[in-house]
Amino acid sequence: MNIVLLGFPGSGKGTQAKAVSEKFSLLHLSTGDIFREAIASDTPLGLEVSDYLAAGRLVPDKLVLKIIKARLAAETKGLLFDGFPRTVEQAQGLDDYFTARNQAVDAALFLDVEEAEVVQRLGSRRTCPKCRKIYNLLSSPPLNMGLCDGCGGTLVLRDDDKPEVIYKRLSVYKDQTEPLVAYYRGLGNFHRVKGGRAPEEITAEISTILGNSVKT
Repeated sequence: MNIVLLGFPGSGKGTQAKAVSEKFSLLHLSTGDIFREAIASDTPLGLEVSDYLAAGRLVPDKLVLKIIKARLAAETKGLLFDGFPRTVEQAQGLDDYFTARNQAVDAALFLDVEEAEVVQRLGSRRTCPKCRKIYNLLSSPPLNMGLCDGCGGTLVLRDDDKPEVIYKRLSVYKDQTEPLVAYYRGLGNFHRVKGGRAPEEITAEISTILGNSVKT
């Protein structure tokens, strides 16, 4: 089973991706994590990705597909994509990759959250650069303000969570990513899931959708 999880930045994709991938034994692939690994490696590719993310711009399709395909080369488990694809071109590239392997995207889920809530969520988000755990100062703050509960690392506000970058990210999303909804709806594997609820409720609805519509 291969799943694509769509939604605004800060819509809760990461939380749902973790819960659903664990429940259905899928490999959770976050482009954000893959990009940050590339940046941390300090390679020319990582530096190129860093420039795009810091400016709140989408990484070019060809560069994204190159990174994703390299990551998938040795994988045999079912996959859950979090933050990919972001454009129709990326979706078509992923479909081509799966078709060559007699596979497909079985379901595309869109986590629908109001824009105002997304802005509030992202502006309150803090990340541990050591263990990558993410906190939200409003809904899930650390026990000790400014410090990670798990490893004691100093929490930071990521460049792409700063207000001026958030609004640019949302604008870019609307222009380039929303057409994915129409693309997957046309393929007949699209499902809209209302966000802004308790995470457990959202996970339960997604699980029902997958259980009813996807043969594992």
